[in-house]
Amino acid sequence: MAEYPDDLRFLASHEWARLEEDGLVTVGISDFAQEELGDVVFVELPELDAELAARSEAGVVESVKAASDIYAPVSGTVVAINEALEDAPETVNDSPYDDGWFFRISPTDPAELDGLLSAEDYRRHCEEESH
Repeated sequence: MAEYPDDLRFLASHEWARLEEDGLVTVGISDFAQEELGDVVFVELPELDAELAARSEAGVVESVKAASDIYAPVSGTVVAINEALEDAPETVNDSPYDDGWFFRISPTDPAELDGLLSAEDYRRHCEEESH
């Protein structure tokens, strides 16, 4: 059963965003998304210092079943990428909310997080999508 942590905000396209204490936003894909994808075999991450617009394409995640675009939940500058995923993309399956994060962004407008789905709204979205 997929997990939907209350401290995260979500896009309907299955990315999660967590506002960190330092003001950065950590981004990854949800537990639901990694379950749907199956075994993740490759992750293409954005370039460091890339300027991303909210809901713009930021990368790609590939599994044995499919390839899916990754979208930025908020606008800003990419300040970190999870280089560990290059050698161990399966970390996304094992730990989607912790070790399997994709990138960190310095948001231009942190209030954009308020426009994302709450964990409860995202859970309902996933239930509707899977029926």
